[in-house]
Amino acid sequence: MERPTPAGAGPIHVPLGHIVANEKWRGSQLAQGMQGKIKLIFEDGLTPVDFHLSNRSCVLYITEADLVAGNSYRKRLVRVRNASNLQGIVLVEKTRMSEQYFPAVQKFTVLDLGMVLLPVASQMEASCLIIQLVQEQTKEPSKNPFLRKKRALLSEPSLLRTVQQIPGVGKVKAPLLLQKFPSIQQLSNASTQELEQVVGQAAAQQIHAFFTQPR
Repeated sequence: MERPTPAGAGPIHVPLGHIVANEKWRGSQLAQGMQGKIKLIFEDGLTPVDFHLSNRSCVLYITEADLVAGNSYRKRLVRVRNASNLQGIVLVEKTRMSEQYFPAVQKFTVLDLGMVLLPVASQMEASCLIIQLVQEQTKEPSKNPFLRKKRALLSEPSLLRTVQQIPGVGKVKAPLLLQKFPSIQQLSNASTQELEQVVGQAAAQQIHAFFTQPR
């Protein structure tokens, strides 16, 4: 197995069905939730990445404590985003305590960095989500062009969940918005008038404010 680069943001070779985890997660609820279901290998020196998956993808996990502590987590995200040969997926603990910080991390991750963000309620939910990602990669070899096309759709559920978190949207309006504006960039550039045609005036104003108000 290739060792991580000194910066920690480079890809390492991970066989399908395996996960290479940062040593700091050994014994955690997150790691325990995955053990026995997929092959988990612990390595030192993976910072800023928490979990390496196959196909040059990786997971960064932002805990409730990380959010409450301030913006230091942003440096980790930027390092992975700047590694052009890595596809980063960001899992964020969204709890009662961290909920007030969630809009800021969502804006920074999705709008500023263009990364996939998935809110999770707990480490156990996160472990189930990571297992699903690994299983999808195992089922769909990248050499098959048809299956590769299907894998591209994996980002759609995460995009849907992200849009659902925008004030005024919710589970009903999010799919309607994505039919008209299939990416976050297109949605953020939409005018209030364009949004009104899909979700009505009140929701359109909330969505427009979310993307345009100062951070």
